[in-house]
Amino acid sequence: MVKREKKMVANNKKARHDYFIEEIYEAGIVLTGTEIKSVRAGKVSIKESYAKIENGEMIVYGMNISPYEQGNRFNVDPLRPRKLLLHKQEIRKLIGYTTIKGLTLIPLNMYINEDGRAKMQLAVARGKKNYDKRDDMAKKDAARKIDQAMKQRW
Repeated sequence: MVKREKKMVANNKKARHDYFIEEIYEAGIVLTGTEIKSVRAGKVSIKESYAKIENGEMIVYGMNISPYEQGNRFNVDPLRPRKLLLHKQEIRKLIGYTTIKGLTLIPLNMYINEDGRAKMQLAVARGKKNYDKRDDMAKKDAARKIDQAMKQRW
């Protein structure tokens, strides 16, 4: 079997802006035949998605996979809930995290790994307040100004 390089399909840029990332997990996704073709074409959006644990299974909601153009009757609902594949121990640990107030599960990015399988990076995250966001932006701005000053100096 031919090994490929990892291909980034979707990225949730707002996640690191809106949340403090506590821990990151990698999960597989259960997809249908036409869905994986759309994923490989890069027609995925995970901006407003989140994950929940129901009946001992991890489910992701709000992830939009556009219908495949040549899929006709085999296409499914683009916003349907999709099952994530994790080990039982990881799911139990995540149940413990989500029962703590303020922690949530959000997708960071989605990619096709070297074996051609769709994977998702899932983060245990705590929401930021507005003053936290402003503080982060001020730190970034200060670092950018320092870098510019150092470049001008040389």
